[in-house]
Amino acid sequence: MKNKDVILKKLFALQRFGIKPGLERTIKLSEIIGNPHTKFPSIHIAGTNGKGSVCSLLSSIFIEAGYKVGLYTSPHIKDFNERIRINGEKISDEKLVSLVDELLPYQEKFNNTFFEITTVSAFKYFADENIDIAIIETGMGGGFDSTNIINPILSIITKIDVDHSQYLGNTIEKIAFEKAGIMKQNSNTIISQENHKLKKVFEQYSKINKLNFEFSKSQHINNVSFNEDLTMTCD
Repeated sequence: MKNKDVILKKLFALQRFGIKPGLERTIKLSEIIGNPHTKFPSIHIAGTNGKGSVCSLLSSIFIEAGYKVGLYTSPHIKDFNERIRINGEKISDEKLVSLVDELLPYQEKFNNTFFEITTVSAFKYFADENIDIAIIETGMGGGFDSTNIINPILSIITKIDVDHSQYLGNTIEKIAFEKAGIMKQNSNTIISQENHKLKKVFEQYSKINKLNFEFSKSQHINNVSFNEDLTMTCD
């Protein structure tokens, strides 16, 4: 088996190509290994502030309820494996090396980025391990974020502020419109009350795409419950 340091060096080397918004490369990479992101239900979280905390909280709730829960977040603090977890346990070095080593040969063909390969690796791991549900944090954006190939049972948008403006837009309204891209048809979206001033942006996006959303009843997103079959209800 190849050494983890060698594999990660190759993976991180892809960062020199920068960020490339768009889903086409991720879709192609996922298709070639059987679309693992379609094998499990998921919850998708975007925003500027608080999305990591919401991901961790939701993961803990589902674990306590007895589910097998995948958690994908970024960036990591100390160890790359922190990005990909099941029931709080980091992916093993052996499994990480195997997944990334499987995907890297396709990089030249599809021109995939660092984050795209990492994302598809996480989805493949979750599918292989037969998780019950995945909690997926976006990288920086929404509509064109590589995590957005999923079709979640719930999307959540936490507080939005100015971030990555060179990619997402030079106003908070443009950034909000881009992050609204995780909203999906035949699904539900809950938006933090802290984004209330951006309501017109979400209404515009929803009207264009024929979507439904609601604002959380408080600054904390806490009015969602799930049945045993992971169908969702909102209070």
